[in-house]
Amino acid sequence: MSQTLMLTGDINLMNVADPAVPFKLVAPLFAKSDFVFSNLECCFYIPPGGHSLENEGFFAEAAAAEALKIAGIQAVGIANNVNYGEAAITASTKRLDEIGVPHTGAGANREAARAPVILEKNGVKIGFLQRTSVYWPTNHEATARSAGVAVIKGHTAYQLPLHKTRVDIPPCNRPGLPPVILTWADKDSLKAFTDDVAALKAKCDYVVASCHWGLHQDVLDYMPQIAHAAIDAGADVVIGHGPHYSLPVEVYKGRPIYYGLGSFSFHTGHFGGVAVGDWVGQMARVTLDDGKVTGASFQFVRHNAKNETVPCKIADEKDTLTDIQKRSEPFGAKLMAQGDEVVIALK
Repeated sequence: MSQTLMLTGDINLMNVADPAVPFKLVAPLFAKSDFVFSNLECCFYIPPGGHSLENEGFFAEAAAAEALKIAGIQAVGIANNVNYGEAAITASTKRLDEIGVPHTGAGANREAARAPVILEKNGVKIGFLQRTSVYWPTNHEATARSAGVAVIKGHTAYQLPLHKTRVDIPPCNRPGLPPVILTWADKDSLKAFTDDVAALKAKCDYVVASCHWGLHQDVLDYMPQIAHAAIDAGADVVIGHGPHYSLPVEVYKGRPIYYGLGSFSFHTGHFGGVAVGDWVGQMARVTLDDGKVTGASFQFVRHNAKNETVPCKIADEKDTLTDIQKRSEPFGAKLMAQGDEVVIALK
């Protein structure tokens, strides 16, 4: 039996007064799907002293969590840079448990943070794991005895381009030549992740690997490294989120990689809850049947002044589509408009 999986990027529910509002326009689409998973980029926690403008966290009122249930979002990933601090993580996971929304990626210790979510419908099991490579250097990574997030460490090096390797790099005979930025995933972190993917695949029909990563609109070297390793270990779909941009897609071994789903519901951000711009995101749809990914697509979404996530019509996003097609070409992905969706050729 064919199953439909919906996947979204960043959800921040700060300053949500009415939990029925944010997902009112997309909830009917979720209702037609068998499974729905999102990246939750806020904590349901208010600091004892209230919000501080100079050190703002993405803290949302506990009541705002109801928006997830009303929308029909069945599970969330919480391994990201804003799930920081034992009190915030504890309060947030407790609230998610209260409303019955399973979560993966953060917890009271490393074991809890690495634990997957498994959803089942009509006898089909889908497992979800989330990790972050974007996190704070102190007191953020979960350990055996402390709360935090599950991570895949990333490394950065700056190389002087002594050899001509790319057409966009000038000869190295002039002052001021910028370095080549190299990134890669930490070997031990990556192995722990792929071991978890393989173990989850042994229990489930399908596995979704969710990764918080990236910088601006770039797909840095460590991102395909992690994505390919996840698929090699048994993942059927890889999604990325973090930079708030809609990033390229790739098909690897017949399985889709969404490098950046962008923001899905993000009304206000730092500095006292300043309204953010009209960012474009991707609402991904994946079709699963007989143990295989049989279809992959996405629809662009934006955010309006009413704090609603709005599905976009392709006719209104021609430039956006052209841009994502061009940026996906280096990854060999072919994207085609079909109605208001963008279909990814899996072969």
